[in-house]
Amino acid sequence: ETPGASDYLSAAILDPETVFQTSTSDGMTFPAKLTSLGIVPGVKPHLKVYALPGQFGSTVMQGLDSLAVRCREYREAGCRFAKWRSPLEIDVSNGQPSDLVIQANMRDLARYALICQDEGLVPIIEPDVSLSGDHDLETAVMINVKVQAELYHACLEHGVFMEGTILKSNMVNAGKNCSTPYSVSDIADANLAVLRRCMPVAIRSANFLSGGQPLPDACARLSAMNNAPGVKPWNLSFSWSAAIQLPILDLCKGRGGEL
Repeated sequence: ETPGASDYLSAAILDPETVFQTSTSDGMTFPAKLTSLGIVPGVKPHLKVYALPGQFGSTVMQGLDSLAVRCREYREAGCRFAKWRSPLEIDVSNGQPSDLVIQANMRDLARYALICQDEGLVPIIEPDVSLSGDHDLETAVMINVKVQAELYHACLEHGVFMEGTILKSNMVNAGKNCSTPYSVSDIADANLAVLRRCMPVAIRSANFLSGGQPLPDACARLSAMNNAPGVKPWNLSFSWSAAIQLPILDLCKGRGGEL
């Protein structure tokens, strides 16, 4: 309800419980309030992560069994899209993410996308390869290509309407403990290489998550992607939470006992 918020926000992703809560100012549900402000409401329908046995801590997300019923409820409550996150970590010494881990997660994303579309919600598909580890940028490119190639293959096999999906992925980057420094243009080129190698033109928008990057770094890298030469047949944008919220939280910590 902050004045002017809709000038900068196109959509908001709600937790499931928030979908059914009401605004303190006028009693409207949050989806109804957001819609009245011109902000499209969405929801996170996934449940908890589950560690796959024998895969060195790699996980899959739970929640597909009851997804259709829940999506129907979210749609009736006013939501118009959903977002499902499949977190992955690169652990070169243990061979992770393995082919099994990649296939399990990407096929779950495809099933989620198909169910969402059947229930009238636009699916945001989020393969999230984290910054954990010491892998270099070249390894990150290789793994991200495998992940996204498997994702699009699974979506096509499941009959997902590709034009009706949105990609929300990590920015391709070296592990946060990698000793090799990379420039903004290096990282931008790596991300564009991954997209050009495997992202269908039918998917119109790639919206990067911040994934633990400081806001200035995330902004600079996204700007470099958009300003790089060459064909980019997608909208390249962002869907950030932590990168935007953390600077505000730092301000709230105060200095010398004062806010």
